[in-house]
Amino acid sequence: MPGRLTPRSPRQNLRSARRPGRLRTAALGTALLTVLVPTLSACGGDASSAGGSATLKWTSSYFPTHWDPVVSGSGAQFRELSLVYASLTRTDASGKAVPDLAKSWEYNAKGDRITFHLRPNLKFSDGEPVDAAAVKAAIERAQKQKNSALFGDLTSIKSVDANGLDAVLHLSQADFQIPQLLGERVLQIASPKAAKSPAKLDQSPVGAGPFTVTQLVPGTKVLLKKNPDYWDAKDIHIDNVELTSAPDASTVVSGLQTGVYNFADIKPSQAEAAKKAGLDVFVQPGFNANNLSLNVNKAPFNNDKVVDAVRHAINRQEFVDKLTFGYGSATNQPFPKGYVAYDPQSANGYAYDPAKSKQLLSEAGYKAGQIKLNLVIPAEDPQAEIVQAQLAKVGITVTIKIDKNWATPFFAKDLTFSLYGTTGRDSAAQTLTAHFGPNGPLNLSTPYEPAGFEAAIAKVRQTPLDSPDYAKVLQAATRAGLQSKALVFTYSPPNLIAKSKSISALPKNPAHIDWTGVTISGSN
Repeated sequence: MPGRLTPRSPRQNLRSARRPGRLRTAALGTALLTVLVPTLSACGGDASSAGGSATLKWTSSYFPTHWDPVVSGSGAQFRELSLVYASLTRTDASGKAVPDLAKSWEYNAKGDRITFHLRPNLKFSDGEPVDAAAVKAAIERAQKQKNSALFGDLTSIKSVDANGLDAVLHLSQADFQIPQLLGERVLQIASPKAAKSPAKLDQSPVGAGPFTVTQLVPGTKVLLKKNPDYWDAKDIHIDNVELTSAPDASTVVSGLQTGVYNFADIKPSQAEAAKKAGLDVFVQPGFNANNLSLNVNKAPFNNDKVVDAVRHAINRQEFVDKLTFGYGSATNQPFPKGYVAYDPQSANGYAYDPAKSKQLLSEAGYKAGQIKLNLVIPAEDPQAEIVQAQLAKVGITVTIKIDKNWATPFFAKDLTFSLYGTTGRDSAAQTLTAHFGPNGPLNLSTPYEPAGFEAAIAKVRQTPLDSPDYAKVLQAATRAGLQSKALVFTYSPPNLIAKSKSISALPKNPAHIDWTGVTISGSN
């Protein structure tokens, strides 16, 4: 779950956090450098524009700044990177890990060693073999590369042995979450030969995924073609992909309507127009969750009554109504209802009650207007205005401060009050650790953690995923984490997609965009 995050507006997904001192600022050149020779048309035309072949014309608000998966991390852009890269596992519609590059795996009896068995005869797009040595190189690079955004996700892995097609991971503790963890978000595997030059790989990706890059214009577009050597190529029915950085939001729907694009993420405010234009509009399942981040190491949040006052001052439904046009949902935890980690017992915790909030502030010794807070965010965000207005109703004055370098003080735990949103993790234990653990990147109150959380999350890791007790153990860990005074969850923004009706339905894999089995009609 934890991953590389960055602040987010209602239409944006966040990338996972990095350790203080290891933040990397994107540095794109002012000139648009074309990498590789273009072989496909850019945009426009219908789905069969490339010589009768099936062409996906995807415009994305999350167009990757980085194409090195170690640097890009596991934020929303991992969906775009998964066009190029495959992983040991992937996630099915139930949220469980299923084979990808690894055809199977097994643990030892203690649960502190796992062996992944790779599919035979696979290769990266540069011809290098997909073997255990490549897995070992990918893990070690993610752990050690200076600008890695993934090192915090891999702390359970002590070492890796490469034996032909068998990658043996030695763990620092029993951890049955590893197959969930090492999927598309946390371990997209690049060619070790190409990764010897991480800077080059960052803008010229080489993987073993369903597509290979034929042209890349940094920050603008990338053209891809089907990879005939992909292990599941028979189930990939798209021949070409034209991925572009989304233009101004107001033009996306018209671009879809005229055929410039046939697939796009859209804002909730655009949904009605997209429907009227005859497009398919749907919410792809996900783990998105936004929150207020509080630092209990700083006043006034070092007073438990003030923390509880903020909890009761938040009207979650207002975020849904004003920001998602009904497509999102109110939540007080980092998981959606129905997911195995969602804790029904915690569903009604700290309900909206402004009268109780005012009473708690009075009991804490504060009169109306005495508490003045700076809410630090990276850019204008209507979430902040909602928070400001809701806290004003109980007598807390909030001043919104915009700091484009917000990430540095946030991940250094120097802020008192901020907003955060995440796309979650395929490993529920990792999501919980990122939010509530003493060193969690999303825990603004480090090294604070709620009482009982450490033991609860350890029990999760020690419980096999197929154990009949797994759901109960996992929900108990969620319950323990939600006692944290450092986060107040607000709402879950939707992964809202509009597409041409020529594109068939997508698999409903939570948080992922999977092109397996997807067809585009009107093409050969």
